[in-house]
Amino acid sequence: MKLKDVVDKLELKVLTCEDKVGAEVSGGYTSDLLSDVMANSKEGNLWITLQTHQNIVAVAKLKDLSGIVLVNERQPDVDTVQKATAEGVLLLQTSEPAFVISGKLYQLLGA
Repeated sequence: MKLKDVVDKLELKVLTCEDKVGAEVSGGYTSDLLSDVMANSKEGNLWITLQTHQNIVAVAKLKDLSGIVLVNERQPDVDTVQKATAEGVLLLQTSEPAFVISGKLYQLLGA
């Protein structure tokens, strides 16, 4: 499914790299532990997390994730926004908690 469809249907706010919403989403991965995401996420996954520091951008870039969804209306650090923009990593935001947005993404992708 295209990220644009996911963004629209889940009412996600695009914080950076709006030009990346044409990419495909292969699935989702929910975790707040960076080492867990590095070990278990798959290329093209949409990462759901409450982490907002700039290390999330490095992990998303390393794993070639389709984007990062920040939950609970978390605001990313200024450094995170700058790094995501420079690295071409899509940051998204939702007011939903991780459990809810993960379930909605699961239903949407028909996994």
